[in-house]
Amino acid sequence: MISATLGVEHFSATHWKSLRYFNLYRFVVATLLFTSALLYPSAFSILSPNQSLQHLALASVYLLSTTLAVILAFRHRWHARMQLTASVLVDVLVMTLLIHIGGGLDSGLGAMLLVTLAGAGLVGEGRLVLFYAAMATLALLFEHAYRALQHDIDVAGFFHAGLFSAGFFAVAVSARLLARRVIANEALALQRGVDLNNQTLISQRVIEEMQDGVVVLRRDGRVKQCNPRARQVLGLDGSHEDVLAEYSPELALGFVEWCRSGSDEVVLARVPASGMQLRARFAPSESSDSDVLVFLEDLGRLQEQAQQLKLAALGRLTANIAHEIRNPLSAISHAGELLREERRGETYERLLRIMLDNTRRLERIVSDVLELGRRDRAYRELIDLRATLPLLVEEYLAKEALSADVVRLELSGVAALCFDRSHFHQVLGNLLGNALRHSQRIAGSVRLVACDGKAETQVELHVIDDGEGVGEAQREHIFEPFFTTHHRGTGLGLYIARELCDANATLLELHASGPGADFCLLGRSSGCH
Repeated sequence: MISATLGVEHFSATHWKSLRYFNLYRFVVATLLFTSALLYPSAFSILSPNQSLQHLALASVYLLSTTLAVILAFRHRWHARMQLTASVLVDVLVMTLLIHIGGGLDSGLGAMLLVTLAGAGLVGEGRLVLFYAAMATLALLFEHAYRALQHDIDVAGFFHAGLFSAGFFAVAVSARLLARRVIANEALALQRGVDLNNQTLISQRVIEEMQDGVVVLRRDGRVKQCNPRARQVLGLDGSHEDVLAEYSPELALGFVEWCRSGSDEVVLARVPASGMQLRARFAPSESSDSDVLVFLEDLGRLQEQAQQLKLAALGRLTANIAHEIRNPLSAISHAGELLREERRGETYERLLRIMLDNTRRLERIVSDVLELGRRDRAYRELIDLRATLPLLVEEYLAKEALSADVVRLELSGVAALCFDRSHFHQVLGNLLGNALRHSQRIAGSVRLVACDGKAETQVELHVIDDGEGVGEAQREHIFEPFFTTHHRGTGLGLYIARELCDANATLLELHASGPGADFCLLGRSSGCH
C-alpha cells in the first residue's frame, strides 16, 4: 500500500499518460515483429531460414510482455517505477537477443534501443534513466564480447559498440532534461491556470457583491452582461440581450451622446419602472467587440450616505458641546433653585420661573445628546412585550399625570423583541412622548400594537396616535436632529429613537396608514446574540 501511494504521488497524470503511450509504442513494435515472423519470415532479411523459429518465439514472448504492460498501465495506477523498469529491461533483453540473432549491430536493431531509452528518459525520473542506459550498454557490450569469443575479435566492432553505448547515455540524459523542462512548463501553466481561475472567481464575486451596477453594452445599445445590482436598478427581466432604451430612455440617450462625443461627463437618468434616479458613467473596454462598460450609482443611496456622514459629524460635535455645557448649566440651575427660596415679588418669581424652565429644557437636550453618544453600548436581550409594555406605559402615564385609558395596548403573536432594555425604555419613552404631544389625549388616543411581522422571527411594534399626522413635506425631515413641529419639542426625540434602533439592528419607520402618525419598530423576535 505504501509503494502504491508513493507511485501515485511521484507520478503525475502527465507521467502516466507518457507511460501508456510508451507501452503502446512497444506493443506496436512487438506486433510488427510477431507478424513479420509469423506471416513473412523471409521479409526479415537479417535472419536466415533456420533462425525464423527463434525470431517467432522471441517475438511471441515480447508481444505477451508488452500486452501485459499496456493492461497494467491503463488499469492499475500503482508501482509506476516498477512498471517502467520492467518494460525497459524487457526491451533491452529482447533487442539484444534480436541483435545477436541478426548478426550484431550491422543488423540495424541497435537504433531500436535508442528509441527505447529516449522514451524511458521522457517517462522516467532521476537516476533510473542512467540505470537504463547503463543496462543497455552492458547488454550490448556483453553481446559483442560473447560474439568475439565465438569468432575472431573485431576491434572495429568494439568501437562501434562503444559509440552506441555513448549514444545510449546521450539520448537518455537529453530526453530526461527535455522531460524536466516540459514538466516544469506544464506545472507553471497549470499554476497559471489555477491562479487565473481563482482571480476570475474573485472578480466575479466582487462584481456580484458591488453596490454599484455594472453593465456591458454593445455598440447598438443592447445589454450584453450585467451584475445583479444593475439588473435590480434597471429592472431587467434577464432575457437575452435586453435593449437599454426599453428600460431607461434617458440612459440610452446619454449612451448615444457618449458614443458620438466620447465625453467623460456623468449622465443623470431616471428609470421609469422603479422611479430611481441614477448616475451613469461610460467607459470603453479593450474587448474585440468594442463593448462599453456602464457604471450605475443610485443617487438616492449616495444622498443617504452623505446625510448619514453629516449627521454623524453633527452628532459628535453636539456631544462634545453638550458635555462642555452640562457643568455650567448645572451651576445655573442650582443657583436658580437657591434664588427661588427668596421672595422678592411677582415679577421676580416670573423671571425666575422662565429661567428655570429653560434650564430644565437645556438639561433635557444635553441628556438626550449624551444618551446618543452611548448608542454603541447595546446589550441585546429578548424582551417580553406582554410583561414589559404595561409597566412602561403605566409608569409613563403616572409621570405625565394622564389617565390610564389614554394609551391602549393591542398584543398578539410572539410579542417578543431583541433589544437593549435601557435603549428600549428610551425609544418607547420618546415615541410615547411624541405621540401624546400630538394626540387629543382622550381614551384610546395612542395605541401600542405588537404583532408578528411578515417574515419569520420578525416582530412589529406600532405607536399610533390620533393626531393630524405628518405632512408630506415634513416626512423627509422627521428623523433629522433638531427638527420639530412643536414649540415644546427639542427635535432630538425621534432622531435618538432611530439611532438607538439602528444600534439594536431594528428598523424604525413612519408608516402612512391613517390620519394620525404610525411609527413602527421592525425587529427580530429571536437570535439576540
